[in-house]
Amino acid sequence: MAKTKRGRKAAKRGRKAAKAPDAVELLKKDHAEVKKAFKQFEKAKYKDPNALHEFVATICNDLTIHTRLEEEIFYPAVRAKIKDDDLMNEALVEHNSAKTLIADIQKLRADDPMFKPSVTVLAEYVQHHAREEEREMLPKAKRLKLDLAGLADEMLVLRDQLKAR
Repeated sequence: MAKTKRGRKAAKRGRKAAKAPDAVELLKKDHAEVKKAFKQFEKAKYKDPNALHEFVATICNDLTIHTRLEEEIFYPAVRAKIKDDDLMNEALVEHNSAKTLIADIQKLRADDPMFKPSVTVLAEYVQHHAREEEREMLPKAKRLKLDLAGLADEMLVLRDQLKAR
């Protein structure tokens, strides 16, 4: 009987390990990845401006996809249940600021003197936004009666579609 009980516990641990992330976990993972990318940008000594430009283009593309996931799927679901319009509206204002900066960066060449400072400011905006989401919105979202696993599934489908373009 001890083996059976141990076997059930191992199977349960296996299911938990294989469990897909919920929407909150997915967003936190995105935040961690972009934070890591911005740290790489800060430390990198790119001699080739094209390589630098490609690296930053990847960051900007990932951020654009992330904001679409939040704005089209996550935020509407949270807004429908939460009683904090200020929190939700502030997040959208922060997104709009980041999108404007991304558009500006995409027009610049990597050897433009405004390129690196613009990316640095984008990093600061994004890190501030992620910190606020993780301290305020995401814990509230966890407490709401939302289908976070279903939202994650929708977000992953949209992410795949956007990456395929």
